[in-house]
Amino acid sequence: MTRSATKSSPVELETKSRVDDLISRMTLREKIGQMTQFAGQGGIPNNLRESIKKGLVGSILNQVGVDTLNEIQRIAVDESRLGIPIIIGRDVIHGFQTMMPIPLGQAASWNPKVVEKGAEVAAAEAARYGVHWTFAPMVDITRDPRWGRIAESLGEDPFLASRVGEAMVKGFQGKDLSQPDRIAACAKHFAGYGYSEAGRDYAYVNISENELRNIVFPPFKACLDAGAATFMTAFSDLNGVPATGNEFLTKRVLRDEWKFDGFVVSDWDSVIQLITHGFSENEKEAAREAVQAWVDMEMASRTYLQNIESLVKEERIPMENIDRAVRAILSVKEKLGLFERPYTNPELFPVNGNEKYMDVAKEAAIQSCVLLKNDYQTLPLNRDKIKSLAVIGPLADDGFEQMGTWTFDGVEEWCQTPLQAIREKAGDEFEIHVAKGVDTTRSKDKHGFAEAIDAARKADTVVMFMGEEAILSGEAHCRADIDLPGVQNELLREISKLGKSTILVVMAGRPLTLDQTRHYVNSMMYAWHPGTMGGPAIADLLFGDATPSGKLPVSFPKMVGQIPIYYNQRNSGKPASHDSFTHIDHIPSRATQTSVGNTAFHMDAGFEPLYPFGFGLSYAHFEYYNLRQSKDSFTKKETIEIQVDVHNPSRYQGAEVVQLYVRDVAGNITRPVKELKGFKRVNLDPGETKNVSFKIKPRDLSFYDRNNKLIIEPGLFYFWVGGNSNAELGGKFHLIENLDQNQNNA
Repeated sequence: MTRSATKSSPVELETKSRVDDLISRMTLREKIGQMTQFAGQGGIPNNLRESIKKGLVGSILNQVGVDTLNEIQRIAVDESRLGIPIIIGRDVIHGFQTMMPIPLGQAASWNPKVVEKGAEVAAAEAARYGVHWTFAPMVDITRDPRWGRIAESLGEDPFLASRVGEAMVKGFQGKDLSQPDRIAACAKHFAGYGYSEAGRDYAYVNISENELRNIVFPPFKACLDAGAATFMTAFSDLNGVPATGNEFLTKRVLRDEWKFDGFVVSDWDSVIQLITHGFSENEKEAAREAVQAWVDMEMASRTYLQNIESLVKEERIPMENIDRAVRAILSVKEKLGLFERPYTNPELFPVNGNEKYMDVAKEAAIQSCVLLKNDYQTLPLNRDKIKSLAVIGPLADDGFEQMGTWTFDGVEEWCQTPLQAIREKAGDEFEIHVAKGVDTTRSKDKHGFAEAIDAARKADTVVMFMGEEAILSGEAHCRADIDLPGVQNELLREISKLGKSTILVVMAGRPLTLDQTRHYVNSMMYAWHPGTMGGPAIADLLFGDATPSGKLPVSFPKMVGQIPIYYNQRNSGKPASHDSFTHIDHIPSRATQTSVGNTAFHMDAGFEPLYPFGFGLSYAHFEYYNLRQSKDSFTKKETIEIQVDVHNPSRYQGAEVVQLYVRDVAGNITRPVKELKGFKRVNLDPGETKNVSFKIKPRDLSFYDRNNKLIIEPGLFYFWVGGNSNAELGGKFHLIENLDQNQNNA
């Protein structure tokens, strides 16, 4: 929804005509009403009914029930003076009733098409219940797994987050936002929220403008280019100016530079929180700051409704700011088709939770799971050789917990758990011994250990389902210690003493520190919180009916002290290497202090993560060879093509996510050691080889310089192609000003 220099279409002209006509007839009070979003109050209490009649409600969030919402619309359309329908918002984050994996899990699929289909299902199910608008996708870049909302994020990398974020926008909105089964997307939280100090939600954020432009902003711009109808501000204080009152973000960048013409909504009570931040003295000043920052709609609190009128009369807010905000809000309502179709008829939609929707959820869950370890080819399990299987852990048979965070409308009864799915696979072929081991993931009570050890002792193979309950991640659910909570590691250690083949399936809303955990098991699969169909998806993977193909969208630290750790870091003047790293245990007693030869690492953890960004194993094996490039040098008007052959020599069919990384060796500002610039998912049968090609355009190498200007700078670039960010197969090329430079680069 960006402004275009081209001629307006008939639809745009019609929208403008209706919106301009309404604005010309609205009172100031009614305009402020459009800028006000009420929180659902359970039914339609008299105060809400009267506010709607007076035209003082532009939107309602978290009100459910088709009959109630249709009555709300009837009041707005038939009983208010201008008959403007209300836009109904809801947190449809990774599904409505049929739950997809958490967004971080969806990002682990590295498959925008699967993500788009999941958003389509979510939109259709929500629209059937009268919802018009979701507060997703969340495209905050974060490098801190302690932050609870990392579950809702798309990881640490701006390129991957951009591709996944735009896929969600397209899934929610489709090609025509007015279609009944589509809902408006909301790119959030603009901006910098994922950098909260110490991973504490709502905390202060300190980010340079250059970091904002090169790392934080790109996924938001991708969502805007994909047509995102709305944006949401962040709770956090960015460099001393809270995002909800930050003109640099919402006016200069979003409107003036990017030409966004949808509307911006505050986060819940974030306007009134300008007072708590110490930015505004009172509610009146908070309302003024937010309006002047072009925050068009206030969520939940009432500072706009109570103060804008007097601020306009005092000429402290210009009337054109109000008209601009209302025009943006009404235009989105128009594009949603609300003026023609304010009511919802569920009979016109497919039933929620239907077989097609479940198939989409299952495929998303399969592709989101990441195989982290598989010693001795423990997986996949061979049904013909198994006589008995132990299924142990608090998350083996809990449909509620596998849905994850932000599942207000998820239907627990629809969830198929791993235990249910494994039992279906087993039939009468082998025995299953079941034990929880611990009551919850947080429990420190070991009374269930004996039962779990007994179940494991009776079995040939042990499958453990551990991790975090859903409540341990999500908004404001941050953790300082991100080991497996409770006594789960202790239970794993006791099971490991039996010498059985042991498989761990981790369900969690964030990366956990697994350096200790991994030594207790033969195989480890990371399933995140996989959603409604997590059980059948995991069972298919365990028994080889599907092959793992997920890749990590975020680096996994060895221990909390490494945070933040991310692949696209700067090099430093003394970069660490395997030759320079000396572990704390290897330093001799009474060693002499010296700085000679020192490099950037932690003596007790090194300089690498436990599992790098982009990492993920498969039952298949992939070999990369025959790397080639179309040219060694190219100008700003040309393109370079990089090709590689990928071969599957194994006996398993598999999908590999082939990744391209580039390094700008020297720049106007220091550049990351590697940056993801492309990825492709390739399906390979046993013995099959496929050619994978990437094209790099000069604009793909652009960045914001020391003056925060977007530039394409000539120079030397290294590149690598492989299955994760530690890819070693690579080469180099030069970006040059003109062809004459080829002589100098020969």
